[in-house]
Amino acid sequence: MAEKKEEKILLELVTPERLVLREWVDEIVAPGYEGEFGVLPGHTPYLVSLSVGRLSYRKGKEIYSCAISGGFAEVLPNRVIVLAETAEMASEIDVERARRAYERAEKRLKEITLDDEEYAHVLAAWKRALTRIEVGGKG
Repeated sequence: MAEKKEEKILLELVTPERLVLREWVDEIVAPGYEGEFGVLPGHTPYLVSLSVGRLSYRKGKEIYSCAISGGFAEVLPNRVIVLAETAEMASEIDVERARRAYERAEKRLKEITLDDEEYAHVLAAWKRALTRIEVGGKG
């Protein structure tokens, strides 16, 4: 028996370059700026800032993931629109390239101080690389 659309959420994941994903899903978990949040069908509407991290969604018993870096999400009772600065599905991630970026950023973090103007940029690069390794390595 097919499930009713009211029991699902339309997840739309968009970057400035492309539509990454448009799927009817059962549940969404995303990295909010102030912590991870989950969305089920019928959720109360709100807007949220996103941080670097794993966005995952469930379709039936299967869980899928992608790496995102910043942006915003509009949550509606039956739709979530994610406007991300960048987004990569697990299958698109080059894990070895992400590991190299992680190692470069980690080395640079050890060389600079907290008051260095570049610190925030290097830390963000480190977080993006770590997220890409986690998502790409586990799917």
